Amino acid sequence: MRYAVEDKKYHFKYAFDTETGMYIRTGILDESGKDTGVDPFMGSFPHLIDVGIMGHCIHGKTGLCSKAGFGCYQSGMLVEKPNMTVEDFEWIASQCKGRTNQFALGGRGDPDQHEQFEEILKISRKYNIIPSFTTSGYGMTESIAEICKRYCGAVAVSWYRSEYTTKALDMLISKGIQTNIHYVLGNNSIDEAIRRLRENDFPKGINAVIFLIHKPVGQGTNANVLRFDDPRVKEFYAEIDAIHPFRVGVDSCNTPGVINFCKEIDMGSVDTCEGGRFGCYISSDMVMVPCSFDQEQRYRVQLRPTTIEEAWNSDMFEQFRGHMRNACPGCKDRTQCLGGCPLLSDIILCSRAARTV
Repeated sequence: MRYAVEDKKYHFKYAFDTETGMYIRTGILDESGKDTGVDPFMGSFPHLIDVGIMGHCIHGKTGLCSKAGFGCYQSGMLVEKPNMTVEDFEWIASQCKGRTNQFALGGRGDPDQHEQFEEILKISRKYNIIPSFTTSGYGMTESIAEICKRYCGAVAVSWYRSEYTTKALDMLISKGIQTNIHYVLGNNSIDEAIRRLRENDFPKGINAVIFLIHKPVGQGTNANVLRFDDPRVKEFYAEIDAIHPFRVGVDSCNTPGVINFCKEIDMGSVDTCEGGRFGCYISSDMVMVPCSFDQEQRYRVQLRPTTIEEAWNSDMFEQFRGHMRNACPGCKDRTQCLGGCPLLSDIILCSRAARTV
């Protein structure tokens, strides 16, 4: 199903295809309804919400992530909180009908291991919101994969380089589910990323490989942060420019790198940090922040009784947006980049003199 919505507050339209996940939006419209070509800075309500349904990780004590070379940014090995209740999830979903396109289910653990996972997916569909999620694949089963086929838009499997990674991918792909690989890109993984892209060495049948830049948050370390002057970074983005038999994408945190290193990418397909502009994160204990990487909750708003819309329009969210509104005023690509990540300046792959963040 396809549908289009008009944002009357900020004067633009956006459309979403529930089958393909295609999302587009116009520029700001003038009084006659003509597209001015100027991108809207934000929406009047989040179009995508990262919903942290998991308050704890059942694999945390096994060290699953650290064994795979990851430092869990939500400190799943150290923090244990209750998972989100179905009642809280439906309270969120009921406010989002006709306004939010997708829920990206996540939190401190694999969403497919939530004790009421199927019910959560049903609720999403009840309110015409497409659920997707990322999993390590460790606990994926045939029955869970069948549930995903019935309700999910897409499923991403984190690249943990293990037998269970391949098994989960095979299960999902064999059922015709749009299946992506999420690959965390850091000092400890960029060499492999370059080689695999160069050799097209990813499992057949995947829809896309999405590269998520490493962030020094939670158990993520500064030592694993990529630097602009690392020659491997240039090599990596050259491979992003190349043609592959699968789709290749990057998270919005990678946008400065794309702008500075890519030559073949249509920049009209690139968007920068959507935090507080078109997306947000809600944790299992109903705290809403502009971005899930705000693990210190500097910009937190406690939901219930505060609504999502009230939090979206709060002073805390406006403070977060202020970083992007004011960043790098002298840069020619300012409107494309908005200064990059407002939370973590070290991950911004830019060394321009005009950079002010």
